[in-house]
Amino acid sequence: MPIAAIIGASGYSGQETLDRVLRHPELEVVALGSDSLAGEPASALDLRLNGSLPPFVPNEEALETGADVLFVCLGHERAAAFEPPPETVVVDLSGAHRLQDPALYPAWYGFEHPRPGTLAGWSYAVPELSPPAGRLIANPGCYATAALLALLPLAGAVDPASVVVDAKSGVSGAGRELKPSSHAGFVLENLSPYRVGSHQHAPEIAQALGFPVCFVPHLLPVRRGLLATCYAQPLGGDLRGLLEEAYADSDVVRVLPEGVAPELARVQHTDGAEIALYEDAATGRAVVVCALDNLGKGAAGQALQNANLALGLDETAGLRLAGVLV
Repeated sequence: MPIAAIIGASGYSGQETLDRVLRHPELEVVALGSDSLAGEPASALDLRLNGSLPPFVPNEEALETGADVLFVCLGHERAAAFEPPPETVVVDLSGAHRLQDPALYPAWYGFEHPRPGTLAGWSYAVPELSPPAGRLIANPGCYATAALLALLPLAGAVDPASVVVDAKSGVSGAGRELKPSSHAGFVLENLSPYRVGSHQHAPEIAQALGFPVCFVPHLLPVRRGLLATCYAQPLGGDLRGLLEEAYADSDVVRVLPEGVAPELARVQHTDGAEIALYEDAATGRAVVVCALDNLGKGAAGQALQNANLALGLDETAGLRLAGVLV
C-alpha cells in the first residue's frame, strides 16, 4: 500500500487533503508535517482525529519519511524553496510551481523564484484536460480550475479578446491564517471584489488558455464554494458539443442539461464540478458558468485526483463524489 505524507497539514488545504487520504482505500498516512503543531497529537488539529494517526512532526522531518506521495500544502514562497525528495510523487497545492516563466513570480507572487531552473520539470495538471505527466505535479489554483474547466474546451471557438471571468469564492479560499478581510465583520452581509487586475491566478489561466483574460475575483460571505461566470464571443461551432465531449468520460465534472443552473449548495463539501452553458440573446455572447468547492475540486480533491493518476490508482479513489447532502 502506498504511503503518504502531508506537509503544511494544519492549514485548510492540508486538513482537507488529510480527510481525503483517510478515506482512500489504498493510501496510508505516514507523516503529518506542521511546524506550528510539531510534537502534538493529530487531535490537536481536530478532535475527530483519533490515536491511530502519527503525531505532528516538523515539515522537514515529514519530508524525510520516504513517502510514496507527498502533498505540499505550504505557502507559495516556502513551497518554492523546498527540494522534492527523489522518486516521490509530489503534488504541490501552492502556486510555487504553476508558472513556467520564473520572471512572472515577482509581479504576481511578490518574490523571486529561488529555484527557477526546476520549473520546467513540474506538470501543471487539470486531470480532465491535461493529466499529470511525471512525478512533480503543480496543482492548479481554485479560480484557475473553474475558469479552465469552463473555457479550455472552447479556447479555439471563442474570440480571445472577448473573454471575461467574473468569479466569486467563499472566505476559506484565503486560508486559515487570520486577515482583516476574513473577519466576520467584513465578510458577513458583504460582497467585495479584491486583487482586481492583480490576482495570482490570472497568469496561470493565461498560460493554459494561450491568451490572457479579464479576471475579477470576489469574496462571498460563505465558508466555501466558488462560482465562475465566464463571458466570451463565439466564433462559430457547437460550444455545448465541445464541453460535452471534453467531459463525457469524467466522473468529476458534469455538464448540466439546458435550463439547469449550477449551484454552490450542490458542490460544497464535494470534489465535483458543475458546468452550464447559456447564450445571451441581446449580444450573442456565450456565458459559461462553473461551480465547484474551492477546497475540494479547487484544492485537495484535485490534488488527490492528480496523485491517483500519477500512482496508477483509480482516479476517483478517496474523492467526495457521492451523496445528496442538503
